[in-house]
Amino acid sequence: MVITVLEAQVAAGQADLLQSSYEQAVKHLDAGIVQTYLLHGVKDAERWQIVTVWENRAVLDAMRQSGEVPRGVQIFRAAGAEPVLSMFDVTSQAAA
Repeated sequence: MVITVLEAQVAAGQADLLQSSYEQAVKHLDAGIVQTYLLHGVKDAERWQIVTVWENRAVLDAMRQSGEVPRGVQIFRAAGAEPVLSMFDVTSQAAA
């Protein structure tokens, strides 16, 4: 599994637009997405993240090489923000 984190500062007046764009976009998840979350900063109200869990690196690479702007980037841009991407390989996991 691979996890991507898109993070951006979103002006308070754009938060509702960000949330509605996310909710619309996740009605149909791209192939290879296991889970996705929209996170809102507790201490920094303008800090937002979209965290996505991907099946594997191959599906993520295929999406990135498609030439299309990733959906998460589109969501942030609709709210007037430019996100920064971080990627992580899952090396261990646990669940309740």
